[in-house]
Amino acid sequence: MGRPRKFSRESVLEKAMPVFWQHGYAGTSVQDLEHATGVNKSGLYSEFKGKEDLFLESLRFYFETRGGADLMVREPLGWNNIEAFLRLGDGHPNGQSGCFSVNSMREFSDLPSDVHDLVASVRARLKPLVVENIQAENPTMDADALAELVMVFFSGMCIEQNLASATLATNDRINSFMQAMRTL
Repeated sequence: MGRPRKFSRESVLEKAMPVFWQHGYAGTSVQDLEHATGVNKSGLYSEFKGKEDLFLESLRFYFETRGGADLMVREPLGWNNIEAFLRLGDGHPNGQSGCFSVNSMREFSDLPSDVHDLVASVRARLKPLVVENIQAENPTMDADALAELVMVFFSGMCIEQNLASATLATNDRINSFMQAMRTL
């Protein structure tokens, strides 16, 4: 009979996620994960198939606990929900920049297809919610095209958060973007 676990899966994911978020998949070592989680390699591998699986599950945990879908269904639907979603990509208390999901897209070539599939499926579920919020504002432009602009702006903003030399504060970028969106 094996020894009982002295950790919870959720606790490991909560502690591993910021490490992957900050350093990326390739930049995170198993030793980094051991240090962050307090669980040794054999314990991690008894719960997860390996580093790839731990990354995938950390990303899944991120979507379950910090995803934007809950913001997009708040009543009343409209621009305020979209602005709240965009602000998800603005600074985090643990020092992570941007969005864990967007940051992970930079490493798709090094990650299993399951990661790509997960990110794509979440985006596919989120975009119609963005469209519904835009439609609630009766825009003069096609809501689907505007939703695509919102999604691309969010990704670009999150990537730029990783630049130390960013000259325009994220808050100013979001305010300017939302001002433009409200006119379309």
